[in-house]
Amino acid sequence: MAAVIGVVSSADPAERRVPLVPDVARKLSALGAGIVMQRGAARGACLGEADYPEVTWVDSAAEVLARADVLWVVDPPPDDLLAGLRPGTVLIGLLQPYASAARVQQLQERQVTSFALELLPRISRAQSMDILSSQGAAAGYQCAVIAAAHCSKFFPMLTYAAGTIRPARVLVIGAGVAGLQAIATARRLGAVVEAYDVRPETREQVESLGARFVDTGVSAVGAGGYARELTPEELIQQAAKLARAVAGSDVLITTAAIPGRRAPVIVTAAMVAGMTAGSVVVDLAAESGGNVEGTVAGQEVQAGGVRLLGPTHLPSRMPVHTSEMVARNLLNFTAPMLREGTVQIDWADEVLAGTVMTHAGEVRHAQVGRALNLPSPTLQER
Repeated sequence: MAAVIGVVSSADPAERRVPLVPDVARKLSALGAGIVMQRGAARGACLGEADYPEVTWVDSAAEVLARADVLWVVDPPPDDLLAGLRPGTVLIGLLQPYASAARVQQLQERQVTSFALELLPRISRAQSMDILSSQGAAAGYQCAVIAAAHCSKFFPMLTYAAGTIRPARVLVIGAGVAGLQAIATARRLGAVVEAYDVRPETREQVESLGARFVDTGVSAVGAGGYARELTPEELIQQAAKLARAVAGSDVLITTAAIPGRRAPVIVTAAMVAGMTAGSVVVDLAAESGGNVEGTVAGQEVQAGGVRLLGPTHLPSRMPVHTSEMVARNLLNFTAPMLREGTVQIDWADEVLAGTVMTHAGEVRHAQVGRALNLPSPTLQER
């Protein structure tokens, strides 16, 4: 019997992405899979039922769960939906694995095989499945666009009849996927861009985009491609040099976020106070606590004459393209499991073994089990 891929509407009204787009639905059908979707699930991405000829549409999430062998999601399902998952269901998507022990326990108790794509091993073969990178690129782009819309200055140099207007100066903190996209977008808009990251190996990437790298003399190279926490002495050294760069910018964009952890506070209120009136701060990490002291998720805060913006749901602001990106990531992750139309999981596959969170009533990911203090008899280290 062919495996059925299911999609339900997001419970979050601000979530406009859908994890399955028509092109990917056609590819799943060609692999022998059936597809069932809840009516309205794709509305936020400007898609309707007529766009999905391969899909069986049903009225409720419960009907999707009753038929689906695999459920694709862009955000963690609410408790009532998790309670309706059949034992053996495969759940794949962005599940915020470190956010809720109760949610992981519920998946464990329901005998659900869950793959949290935030846990995806950072290896070359997994790049085409990397939702964090694809959605990070979208978030970085949005930060630059939001900054340009709120800045009190033109981003590009402007020549007019009475003279020349100098371009805005933008500082981007964090040179991961989101930060690099923010740099590239701000540069395309004509701003003079500087960037800072505690990982010195990012200098070449920053400079290749036409930005100047701010060197504080502090290195925080960590495991898995993320930065480690700085020592108190390193933080003092970093803050002194970074404060000067912040004060000289018209726009500050911060993008330092680590999945499953609170965002590090990098820019203090004193640094913000050193910025000129009319300056703008866009904090991409606002949803996880913020990189800037005083940022409030989902709000604009006035700090003297500086506007602190804490935008949320950034990828959902451009749901047509971000849905395409998510769907392709999910397809690339799921396709190896679909053999002759059925779900067959190869646990010798390091991508699957490294991404699984729960399976057969157990927590299978060591870091998640330890972080949430959950018993895990068959922990697998990444």
